[in-house]
Amino acid sequence: MDGTGDLFAPLAQALGAHASIDVVRYPGQQVLGYDELEPLVRAQLPTQEPFVLLGESFSGPLAISIAASRPPGLQGLILCCSFARRPALGLALMRAGLLELSMRLLHSKLMRAPMRHLLLGGSSAPHLSDMLQASLKQVSVAVMTRRMKEVQRVDVRDKLPLVRVPAMYLQALQDRVVPRRAAAAIQRGLSALHLVQLDGPHGLLQASPVASARAIENFCRGLSPQPVSP
Repeated sequence: MDGTGDLFAPLAQALGAHASIDVVRYPGQQVLGYDELEPLVRAQLPTQEPFVLLGESFSGPLAISIAASRPPGLQGLILCCSFARRPALGLALMRAGLLELSMRLLHSKLMRAPMRHLLLGGSSAPHLSDMLQASLKQVSVAVMTRRMKEVQRVDVRDKLPLVRVPAMYLQALQDRVVPRRAAAAIQRGLSALHLVQLDGPHGLLQASPVASARAIENFCRGLSPQPVSP
C-alpha cells in the first residue's frame, strides 16, 4: 500500500538480471484514490512489447480493472495477497475516526513491531523491517488514510469475467491481512485462476522472494505469446 515500489527489490533480485521489471510508483504526497491511480498506471504500461501485469495487495483491484479492459500486449495477470472486494470485515473497526488515528500511529516507534509482525511475519530479517519503515516514511498520513478508505469501498468483482488472459493468484499461507476467502471470491469470478499457495506472511514478495520468483517464472513460461496490437 505504500506505493513507493521500493519493496519490490527482494523480488527483483530473486528474478535475476534476465527479468525485465517495470515498477509503477504511486505519489507519496498526493492524495489519490483508485479512480485517479488507474490512469496513472495505464500511462506506464508497455506499448511495444508483451507484458504480464502484477498487482500486489492494495494494487490488485487496479490490476483487475486494467486487465478487464484488455490492453494491447497483456499476456497474463498475477495477483499477490490481494482482493477484488474489501478483504475483511475487521477493517470496519478503523472507521469513525479510528482510521485516521491508526494511520498517524503508523509512523511511530510504537507501531514498528506490530507492523513488522503483521506484514512480514514474526521472524523477518532486520533489513526487511528497515526497508518497510523507510518505505512507509515516504508516504503521508493523508495518503495512507485515503488508500485505506479506498480498500474499504472497493468492489471490482463484476470485472473479473472480462479478464481473458491467464491469471495466477499467489496466496500467503500466513497472511494476517487478507483472508483466504479473498482468493476464493476472485476464483468465483475468474474460474480459470491458478492458485499457488506459499509459506509466508502478507508481504510474501518481500519475505519469500525466491519462492515467489519461481512461481512467477513458471507462470510466465506457460504463457502463449500473443502479438502486440499496433
